[in-house]
Amino acid sequence: MVDVWRKAIVHELCEITSSKRIHVADYQPEGIRFYRGKEIIERQKGNLEVSTELFISENQFREIKNKFGVPLPGDLLLTSVGTLGVPYVVKAGEEFYFKDGNLTWFRNFKNLDSVFLYYWLLSPQGKAELKKCTIGSSQSAFTIVLLKDMTIELPPLPIQRRIASILSAYDDLIENNTRRIKILEQMAQAIYREWFVEFRAPGVKLRQATPEEQKVTGKDQFPAGWEIRPIGEIVITLGGGTPSTKNPEYWEDGNITWFTPSDLTAAGSMFINEASKQITQLGFDKSSAHLFPAYSVMMTSRATIGVTSINTKEACTNQGFIVCIPNERLSAYQIYYWIAQNKEKIINIASGATYKEINRGEFRELPIPVVDAATYTRFVETVEPVAKLIENLLNKNANLRQTRDLLLPRLVAGEIRIEPSADACGETD
Repeated sequence: MVDVWRKAIVHELCEITSSKRIHVADYQPEGIRFYRGKEIIERQKGNLEVSTELFISENQFREIKNKFGVPLPGDLLLTSVGTLGVPYVVKAGEEFYFKDGNLTWFRNFKNLDSVFLYYWLLSPQGKAELKKCTIGSSQSAFTIVLLKDMTIELPPLPIQRRIASILSAYDDLIENNTRRIKILEQMAQAIYREWFVEFRAPGVKLRQATPEEQKVTGKDQFPAGWEIRPIGEIVITLGGGTPSTKNPEYWEDGNITWFTPSDLTAAGSMFINEASKQITQLGFDKSSAHLFPAYSVMMTSRATIGVTSINTKEACTNQGFIVCIPNERLSAYQIYYWIAQNKEKIINIASGATYKEINRGEFRELPIPVVDAATYTRFVETVEPVAKLIENLLNKNANLRQTRDLLLPRLVAGEIRIEPSADACGETD
């Protein structure tokens, strides 16, 4: 079969529109999920849950559905304000509505596969077209009028579906691995709670808790041989710094991993090994950043507080972090799950008028259980196999993404010949 690719205008292939306006007063504590660009970006990245949950009433949703329609499986949404150009294809079983202006809605497709369009929008070709649709200087945005006039080069529909199937196979594996990671993290968190919150660690004997221990734990009994200590007395804590962004010598060809809070929120996982930016040795020397070893615990400490990951390579951070260096008294796993267990308490002691922040001095005073050597060793031996499996799955996902991203631009440009009769994971030539 000879592939016949043709140029087309997007509005000839689908309807491009937006949602009906929902006011802040319409938000409800429960009901039908309501997404803005932020939540769609999180869903597109594979997050199983969104960080901010908004809802509208079921009655309002049904009324909109009956009069104007709501997103259906296979429809595509595109972030159109702020972080531009992130596409998302609605999955089967999803029921939600979305914010007008934040997102553009592609639906009612004719001779265009929405999943093919999704990957095309992520390709260099699609991004170049999206750039033509941008208006605004202080806050960039897409307009529906300009989006309608995008030019796309299309193969026949069967070839579109094959290309979409090949690329989706990678994303399906990534999603399955992400679900496994979520289950494993829940298992490890449950072990932590059982041992260090409920005090049911193997071999532990309980004694009468001191007044201070009762205040911290809310329990009348406390394990013999354990103690409550300020975390800053047990582990080294470090802050971060940012080299001047105006000096290219601090950034160009940098080889020192430098994390920002957005790296952690984007990753959304227990371990992280790649940052979006690297700094040079000169940039490091000219900033207040601190280098710390692999398998330290990073926690965001301003604006969005309490997002936590364990780095898998030597790194440094900007100033929006508190980093804990584990040792023979507090393992990385204890610190990581202790922060998760006490996230609300940590957030509540943050202060600031412009944005909330917890300073390192306040953090260092927070009380943490310090266990006996036998329990320390037993916990590490129990949790580490789970943690390593999580890390391996994250590495597999990184490799799958890399392979997918190498294939994507070549497939949507027709540089790799595709036969529509081949199965979804068949060979290409």
